Amino acid sequence: MASISMSSSSLTSHNNKHHSTRLHATATATAVAVPSNLSRQNLATSTSAPSISIRHITPTLKVRNQPKSALANMWREIQGASDWANLMEPLHPLLRAEIIRYGELVTACYKAFDLDPRSKRYLNCKFGKSRMMEETGLGHSGYTVTKYIYATPDIDMPTCCSRWIGYVAVTTDEKEIKRLGRRDIIVSFRGTVTSAEWVANFMSSLTPARFDPHNDRPDVKVESGFLSLYTSDDSSAKFTTGSCRNQLLSEIARLINKYKDEEISITLAGHSMGSSLATLLGYDLAELGLNRDASGRKIPITVYSFAGPRVGNLGFKERCEELGVKVLRVVNVNDPVTKLPGVFLNENFRSLGERFELPWSCSCYTHVGVELALNFFKMNNPACVHDLEAYLGLLKCPAQMAKIKTEGEDIFTKLKDFISKQGLDNAWRFEAAALQLGNLVQSLNI
Repeated sequence: MASISMSSSSLTSHNNKHHSTRLHATATATAVAVPSNLSRQNLATSTSAPSISIRHITPTLKVRNQPKSALANMWREIQGASDWANLMEPLHPLLRAEIIRYGELVTACYKAFDLDPRSKRYLNCKFGKSRMMEETGLGHSGYTVTKYIYATPDIDMPTCCSRWIGYVAVTTDEKEIKRLGRRDIIVSFRGTVTSAEWVANFMSSLTPARFDPHNDRPDVKVESGFLSLYTSDDSSAKFTTGSCRNQLLSEIARLINKYKDEEISITLAGHSMGSSLATLLGYDLAELGLNRDASGRKIPITVYSFAGPRVGNLGFKERCEELGVKVLRVVNVNDPVTKLPGVFLNENFRSLGERFELPWSCSCYTHVGVELALNFFKMNNPACVHDLEAYLGLLKCPAQMAKIKTEGEDIFTKLKDFISKQGLDNAWRFEAAALQLGNLVQSLNI
C-alpha cells in the first residue's frame, strides 16, 4: 500500500505491498445463480518521502472548459486502466471531476427515493424513468435512464419487501459521448435507508459467491448480507420481477449488445451499502465474461465506491484483480461504515509480523482496489462522517483541504490499535469493541 497524507501544503507517502493505495486529505467537514436462460454466449451478443507541493491544484474545477479532447484522450487512465498511477499524488483535476460527477449520479438516488409511507410509490422512485434525471437536477448529464433496479433483503421481517435501489443509464447525448471519449453505461446504487437493509448489512459472515455456474470457486467469499440483497427475489414485487442480480445482468447485457460496435465503458457507482452492490456486480460481470464487445475485447469495468464497507475476503480481492475489475474507494478515515465488516479480522490483522500467518487469515475481510482517503470530522454533527454530500463537498473545494486535529481524528483506527496491544488472549475484547462500533453506527443514524 502506498499511503499519502495530503494537507494544504504537502503529501506524505508510505508503501506496503499487501494493501491498496491510499490518499489522505485532511479538512474541515462542510455540512453538507445467473438466470437460467442466460449464458456467456448468448448474453455477450511508515517510511516518509519528501513533501510534495500541491499548490498548483486549483480550487475551482470547470471540466467543460477543458479542451474537448482532454478527457477523451485519457479516459482509460481516468477509469483506472493503470490503477490510477500518477493521478493520485496530487489528485488529477480530471479524476477529481469524474469522481464528483459519478458521486452526483449516486446522490440522485437519494433525491428520487420515496420515503413517504402515504405515497403510492413508497420505497420506490418518485419519478418515471424519462423524468428522473431532470427532476434530480441532472438533466444536463447526457445520460438516459433505461431501467430501475429493485432489491429484496432475505430477512424475516414484516417490513421486508422489494424496494428501489438504483438505476441503469447510458450516455445518449452525442456531445457528452464525444467529451467522454466513449459511450458510458452507468449503474448507480443508493445506500442503506430501511431497517431491513441495516439488518442485512450486519449479517457479518462470509459465504462463497458462486456466481460462475461452471466453477464454484469456494475460496472466493463475500459478506452474506450483501449477497442476500444482490441475489434474493420477491415474487410479490409491485414494479419488477427477479432478483437485483438478474435485473442487472439482463439489462447490461442488452445495452452491450445494442452498442456492441462502439467504444463502451461500464461504470458502477454506489454509496455505503450501494458500493458493496456495485463491487459485487463488477465481479459478477467479469467472472461471467459478459463485459465483451462485438470483437471480443474486454469492456473496462470501473467501480466508484463512496463510504463503502468491506465486501469479501482475500480470495475475492485477488479474483477481482485477476479479472481486471478496477475499484476506486473514496473513504473518510473517521467513517465507521468503512471499517465494517471485519473491524479487527481484516487485511491488517492476517499475520504476526512477516513470518506467521494467523489461522483465520483466509476468513478475514479485505478491501478491494485503490483508496482515496479523506479525513473530516465535525463534533456538533458526527453523522456527517458518512454523508455523501460532505464527501463531495470536500472534493469540490480542494482549497479548503487544511490540516486539522480533533479528538475524532481516525478514532476507529486508534481504538483498534489500542485493543490490539492488549494481547490476543482476551478475544472477548475484540467482540466487545466490534459490538460497540456497531452500536455507534446505529446511534449516529448513518
